[in-house]
Amino acid sequence: MRFLGVNAVFHDPAAALVVDGRIVAAAEEERFSRRKHGKEPVPFAAWEPPAQAMRWCLERAGVRADELDAVGYSYDPALVVPDGPGQDPAWERLRTLYARRAPMFLSTALPGLDPARVRHVPHHVAHAASAGLAAPPFGGGTDSAVFVADGRGEAASHLAGVYTGGRLEVLARQPLPHSLGLMYEDLTAHLGFRRSSDEYKVMALAAYGRPRMAGELRDLVRYEGDGLVSVAAVDWDALAKRREPDQECTGDHADLAASVQRRLEEVLLEVLGWLHERTGRNRLTMAGGVALNCVANTRIAREGPFADVWVQPAAGDAGTALGCALHLAAEAGEAITPMRGADLGREWSEEELSAILADADVDCERPDDLADTVAAALARNELVAWFQGRGEFGPRALGHRSLLAHPGHPANLERINRVKGRERFRPVAPMVAADRASDVFSGGPLPSPYMLFVHDVAPGWRDRIPAVVHTDGTARVQTVDSGDNPLVARLLARFEALTGLPVLVNTSLNTAGRPMVDSPRDALECFGSAPVDLLALGPFVIRRRRDGGR
Repeated sequence: MRFLGVNAVFHDPAAALVVDGRIVAAAEEERFSRRKHGKEPVPFAAWEPPAQAMRWCLERAGVRADELDAVGYSYDPALVVPDGPGQDPAWERLRTLYARRAPMFLSTALPGLDPARVRHVPHHVAHAASAGLAAPPFGGGTDSAVFVADGRGEAASHLAGVYTGGRLEVLARQPLPHSLGLMYEDLTAHLGFRRSSDEYKVMALAAYGRPRMAGELRDLVRYEGDGLVSVAAVDWDALAKRREPDQECTGDHADLAASVQRRLEEVLLEVLGWLHERTGRNRLTMAGGVALNCVANTRIAREGPFADVWVQPAAGDAGTALGCALHLAAEAGEAITPMRGADLGREWSEEELSAILADADVDCERPDDLADTVAAALARNELVAWFQGRGEFGPRALGHRSLLAHPGHPANLERINRVKGRERFRPVAPMVAADRASDVFSGGPLPSPYMLFVHDVAPGWRDRIPAVVHTDGTARVQTVDSGDNPLVARLLARFEALTGLPVLVNTSLNTAGRPMVDSPRDALECFGSAPVDLLALGPFVIRRRRDGGR
């Protein structure tokens, strides 16, 4: 059976296809349109479907629109309370109208699709399915407790439940307007960043501050029991003066970020303690935008009651497209094949890449050993744009669309942030072979293939890999398994043979305000506009000439 999942309501529009219980393709619309997050997160953009992502998913599998058994849309307008607390009735009615008409929008984008085959899947149920159904087995089974938290769905902001035999039992839904995710979004806007986009910057900033305001926040953000919370209005200006986007961050801003981060972690631990007690499960699966907070995830894994924590790598709203498809497949009785990796996007053959390079009239070479050639360039402290295999689904670069660098030079953090146009306080992440990770990192779950937890860098390594060590001595690690990604594993091994360092800097291949590079032409444009020394495009290498050409 063939199930297409679609996310289109809030932001990060995306599509995913599941065939006979197996994830065949998943992609975000931004990778095609080159618009960051696909569209603005406003109600009047809710009509716009991820048309290019949907068409590509079908093309990837050779499936026609009229062959789809069902299409899941990750928002159920029947659950909306237009005049509910904390909502603008006029905008909510417009969003709900567009959601109701989704079958018409989708059938227009996919000629041949029967609108009657479109099903509305509740937003948080779609998130839950993306985690609980996609997670690999644990302890011989697939059952798990599941927790979803984000800004909001139709009328709720988080869901707690349990998956048993592929079926979800919801144990708690947090009614709006109380929302841990919206609180963090409000803080993001107060600190001069973009709401529903830059929350990860606030998390990074928090490491520079002291949680000295956490006590005041404990009176406003409380766990109320039975898996529910209350979030009162916060007078942000009374805690720290509002920051404009062009202003420097102050110590007060960092302290406020640290305080909210601390309170978020504390409340999540209380909610999840209740969930563990209710379910008795040893495994927790998580999704929703809050689950991209890798600092909170680490505390949950380290201090919480669950033996194992698995987070969906596309935990944001894009992941609800995958969740919709999996939810419909499970409802139809399909046996779900767990997610094996996040490389679910587009790829190009060697012949296709060669033709694109010829059309672009770019000088290139095809080395006998790509890993050797790139490792040597990295050992010389060159920046490398790395474009290999299928693109990642989700916000993390995981060795397919990456910018790589030598971790042993402290100046490389500032260098990369300058190349990418990022704030100076933001860290970059290390990738490391899975069998070497415990030698360098501790304090978080290992292996960690999706960069969703932070780890302590061993004291003896902090001076050896300073470019990837955050101000608090941690790093957001990606472990690489040689069975899953043999080329990157070989690159790491060759780099270690040359430098003695088993780690590489790995950050997303893009510049500020742009989506992650996805196509070969995107890669060539990025390479041409940024001071990167070498582009590894499939088996081909393009070098920047000393005169600035290529």
